Amino acid sequence: IVQQLAYGLAHVNEYLNHLESNKNTSLNKLEVTFNIAVGSNYFFEIAKTRALRQLWSTLASEYNTNTSCKIIATPSKRNKTIYDYNVNMLRTTTECMSAILGGANVICNLPYDSLFHKPNEFGDRIARNQLLVLKNESYFDKVNNPADGAYYIESLTEQLAEKALQLFKNIEANGGFLSQLKEGTIQRKIKEKIGRA
Repeated sequence: IVQQLAYGLAHVNEYLNHLESNKNTSLNKLEVTFNIAVGSNYFFEIAKTRALRQLWSTLASEYNTNTSCKIIATPSKRNKTIYDYNVNMLRTTTECMSAILGGANVICNLPYDSLFHKPNEFGDRIARNQLLVLKNESYFDKVNNPADGAYYIESLTEQLAEKALQLFKNIEANGGFLSQLKEGTIQRKIKEKIGRA
């Protein structure tokens, strides 16, 4: 999660550097959208989304640009199964709930059968209904930020943001995201993390 946050921040920083060097571009009305995948680690995913918003605000203020961003969240495909596909409904529901509690602006649910079926009306309907259940039966649309003040989530958010900021600074000190991407450093580090997962 720390790596995801740091790489996302470093990636957008490359765009900001490019736009800042282009004198015809105004950064003060810039609107940034992050697309994130939400996994099954419930509290960490809530904190990840919140930390991303904090990190963007910190970076954007350094460029004197709009400190708010839009976050679009989608459940990850990494933990979905074809053998017990009904479990996918439970997984996508909790992942969508993490995204909501984390403060994502838009949630695009994944149909439970998307790994092994072509898109179909039933799977799409179930995916929509999962979001409607979260909205109409959990009342998540009635509270601005339901996770505010929860010590564990606040603490986790701060820890993730702090570690991601350290990694981001390390990336910048070593030539930046684009440079490390061209060298293959980013790809190697991602493979190392995946290998340990």
